[in-house]
Amino acid sequence: MSLKQLLATVIFAAAMPAMAYTPLSTHMHTPWAEEVTPENARPEYPRPIMERPRWMNLNGLWQYAITDKGTHRPSEFQGDILVPYPVESDLSGVGKRVGENKELWYTREFTVPQAWGKDQIMLNFGAVDWKTDVWVNGIKVGTHTGGFTPFSFNITDALNKKGANTITVKVWDPTDRGTQPRGKQVENPNGIWYTPVTGIWQTVWLEPVSKAHIASLRTLPDIDSNTLSVTALTEGVAPDASITTSVVVKDNGKVVAQGKSINNQTVEIEMPDNVKLWSPDAPNLYDMEITLTQNGQTVDKVNSYAAMRKFSTVTDDKGLVRLALNNKPIFQFGPLDQGWWPDGLYTAPTHEAMVYDLDKTKELGYNMLRKHIKVEPATWHGTLTATATALSYGRTCPRATWNMNGRCATTIKAWSLNAQLKAKPITARNGKR
Repeated sequence: MSLKQLLATVIFAAAMPAMAYTPLSTHMHTPWAEEVTPENARPEYPRPIMERPRWMNLNGLWQYAITDKGTHRPSEFQGDILVPYPVESDLSGVGKRVGENKELWYTREFTVPQAWGKDQIMLNFGAVDWKTDVWVNGIKVGTHTGGFTPFSFNITDALNKKGANTITVKVWDPTDRGTQPRGKQVENPNGIWYTPVTGIWQTVWLEPVSKAHIASLRTLPDIDSNTLSVTALTEGVAPDASITTSVVVKDNGKVVAQGKSINNQTVEIEMPDNVKLWSPDAPNLYDMEITLTQNGQTVDKVNSYAAMRKFSTVTDDKGLVRLALNNKPIFQFGPLDQGWWPDGLYTAPTHEAMVYDLDKTKELGYNMLRKHIKVEPATWHGTLTATATALSYGRTCPRATWNMNGRCATTIKAWSLNAQLKAKPITARNGKR
């Protein structure tokens, strides 16, 4: 499904009244900053690895407050903030620091579409930095720690039967005063150290699912045996239910392989003899349709993709160990990518800005990026594959493990992140974004 098609099916939450929004101008802005509005704040589908057609984007204007750590929910909020831009950024419209002794609160209203009345409703966060507590209609629905990873809560039982619902989010982030992974954030930016990022910095969205549904996917290509293994991890399945997982693999709309499994087993698929391998020069991707049936009834269906590729090491004729892609040595050439934006900090101002950044990297002749102690959104990984660029990751590093030279003592080496190379670009098959 293309970005245009996805945007055509998304429901934009419009429960909050229209308000004036003006980004700050305290820092340098990219050309895309002027395109950011509350109506189009990162509208693209946020999880291209597992697409569902129905979803509600909760990005846009929320209300915010900064309070002393440990205090109750504020009775009044201090103003508007544009989600998903960090509170310290110009694009948030706030531009304030929070710090270890304060907490950041968000709130907004939303209304669940009537057509979703029989579904379970999942509240999804792309990433929030760092410790997050969430309430819906005053009912605690979940807690999460970690500033780079997505998380979800089933909020069905907390929803009002009719009318508007209120979501409240509280965030605490000690930045470099704690031992949590925080990348290059410090309270006092200088030299190679950057501005703190606190709170929501990736898309927030709702989606309806059946009680029994696919929670996540694990896809493993094996080019040596020419097979593709797909595991659908499920939730809400009845203990005595008969479960079938079906996978259909397509190449430009044509079915080229398929497989099934029961009892929550991995689906093992034999790929065609003329399988197309992924490489920076030929970024071939296969579309997948994964269907979950319970007692003969379809309960969930998601779209995904796969890249047939293999990362390994080989020894050359001089006895040197080389990184190999698809069993052939590959020389990786690319920059150290910090992943920061002057106007949005961790968050790119628009999807187009992110695409431009990666396209230019490829145009400069690079075939690799070393992402430096930051985990990017799923849409970034999709765009990465669109540019056919390999990826190395410098791991996020807790403050406690930095040595005298300012390097992450536990993770000086970067490693190839195979799983993320599967990510699909949010593009049409003709390459148009």
